[in-house]
Amino acid sequence: MRRSLPAFVAALLLAFTAASAAAGTDGGVAAAQPVGVAIDDFSYTDASAEPTNQIAVHEKRLAAFMAALRRDVTADRRYRLAPTVQEGAAFKVIGGIQKTSTLVQWAKVAVIDIAARKVVMDKLYTFRGDNDESWARAELFVVREILAALAAPAPIALAVFEFELDDNTAAPSTGLAAADVSYLAEVTTAVRDALGQSGRYRIVDVSGAREEAVTSRALRDCNGCDAAIAGKLGADQSLIGVVRRVSRTEYTVGFQLRDARTGAVVSRGDSGLRMGADYSWKRGAVRLVSDRLVEGAAQP
Repeated sequence: MRRSLPAFVAALLLAFTAASAAAGTDGGVAAAQPVGVAIDDFSYTDASAEPTNQIAVHEKRLAAFMAALRRDVTADRRYRLAPTVQEGAAFKVIGGIQKTSTLVQWAKVAVIDIAARKVVMDKLYTFRGDNDESWARAELFVVREILAALAAPAPIALAVFEFELDDNTAAPSTGLAAADVSYLAEVTTAVRDALGQSGRYRIVDVSGAREEAVTSRALRDCNGCDAAIAGKLGADQSLIGVVRRVSRTEYTVGFQLRDARTGAVVSRGDSGLRMGADYSWKRGAVRLVSDRLVEGAAQP
């Protein structure tokens, strides 16, 4: 009961890291079974500087708050309490409450999707009053927010392979220049970041893929082999991207998204001719995938 909200932020990061590490590579839960949810006791601190020490009263109210929170989450038959990942927890709920004045309190609440290694809710609330009724009202509001976060669609596991270069200005035998490799790496990283931060996708690590088409940057010519490779990595979908250099100041960006199970094309896009040297590839690629896969529905 001594932690402040700034300290709680650090605790959130530590708990998230621990939960992610414990999840391993398979955090899936059978659809027919209730989803396991671990709800840690919230911290509490009184920063109101009131003369009366109310530790015992706040301990009692916090205990009632946590009991009601666990009861109300599991009242939804889709969920069950699971104290640890080993006992089947797919989500972890952590939080903290701080009293800042006689009538104002703050609650910090986060929900972590353990399998996706992602914070799916991280919110700061304020509620007025410091009596049993105000705490009960706060719990009812918080549990609605938690249930909404738990019910949100799981992100799509997406394998984003390294972007490739189709250079129409180079001689056939010319390999990738060091600068081209660097710019392509920037493109790939930026696209992964944009898709991962959208919440729609969970980016799958592809560094373990050693197939010839991957290492030679020839996925664009392998007739959809990227889908099977992505499936082996545990991805739902695969994305390959190509920068086509038309001239030193003109380029296009294209991508293709496939279902990792069936190999079917889920979406594709092409930026059309754009003006800009190699340092502008990143901007064009991020704009294209964001427009097609994040802001708009994925269309084949």
